[in-house]
Amino acid sequence: MRIICGVLKPDSGTVTFDGLGISSADYRAKLGYLPQDFGYYPDFTGMDFLLYMAVLKGLTKTQAKNKAIELLELVSLKEETNKKIKTYSGGMKQRLGIAQALLNDPQVLILDEPTAGLDPKERVRFRNIIAEIGKENIVVLSTHIVSDIEHIADNILMMKDGRLIYQGKWQEHLGNLEDFYIKQFEED
Repeated sequence: MRIICGVLKPDSGTVTFDGLGISSADYRAKLGYLPQDFGYYPDFTGMDFLLYMAVLKGLTKTQAKNKAIELLELVSLKEETNKKIKTYSGGMKQRLGIAQALLNDPQVLILDEPTAGLDPKERVRFRNIIAEIGKENIVVLSTHIVSDIEHIADNILMMKDGRLIYQGKWQEHLGNLEDFYIKQFEED
């Protein structure tokens, strides 16, 4: 995931999207990324943080403001817009991270453990957001919460120790995805 996002250089091979290499600005403009541990500025407000990230993603001032307002509402942080991030709970910070990943309406969205720290209600809400985004965009999601995958993914790639152990539409596979996942790790 970090190679796809250009954070880590590959030992070999290349990553492209629509013919664009990962080092090009045009590629990065199509990318949204939520790392497992994303950095934030504790003294920024939620709005300040999103406006700052929007500038880094090349949005105009007007686009940034409109998109930040829209996303703060989407992730249920509208009431906390002007509160400093250091006062946010872990789940609130995670929701802010989700919002920043969506700022530039990415065609490729990379999410590393996006529901970590969210309460069950917010997890379901966010699963629905991912499912909606995934209808027209590529979403790469890494998670250990297998039930999140069952509800939203059309195509699943499951990896173990860096190798692919399953690829396909889960609906074609009979059984419970979590049971299958656990069985794969018990075989060692």
